[in-house]
Amino acid sequence: MIAKLKQFLTSHSQAVTPEEQTRQLNLAAVSLLLEVVFADETLSNEEAKLLPSMLTDALSLTQSEAEELIEEATKIQGNSTSLYEFTSEINDQCSVEQKQKLILAMWKLAYADGQLCRYEDQIIRRTAELLYLKHSELIQMRNIAMEAR
Repeated sequence: MIAKLKQFLTSHSQAVTPEEQTRQLNLAAVSLLLEVVFADETLSNEEAKLLPSMLTDALSLTQSEAEELIEEATKIQGNSTSLYEFTSEINDQCSVEQKQKLILAMWKLAYADGQLCRYEDQIIRRTAELLYLKHSELIQMRNIAMEAR
């Protein structure tokens, strides 16, 4: 019975295509970015412009593909119960450098409207913690984002 269960789990995990894995990873990353955008309960014009442009640059998407991804991630993010469901996907598939880039993007979004609210700060810090990044990496990404403003 245990052998059959192992076989089922192995065959099920191999059924996910690389395209589907990439899609799930992108949705997880965008959902985390949306956590920052909606942390202060307002969507500024700067944030609304910055998020799609970040996605088109970082993921080589068209504007419409980026907007579709944002729309789908908004639905997922709205039904989520914790950051863990997004960070676990990222931990499974991303390098430390990719995680740092995500945190940098989160900081850039947080500072896009000219002010950092405490909820944005808390979400980014919690995300970095769940991504197993060092505090020094978190601060380094924050400083880069602040210099880029």
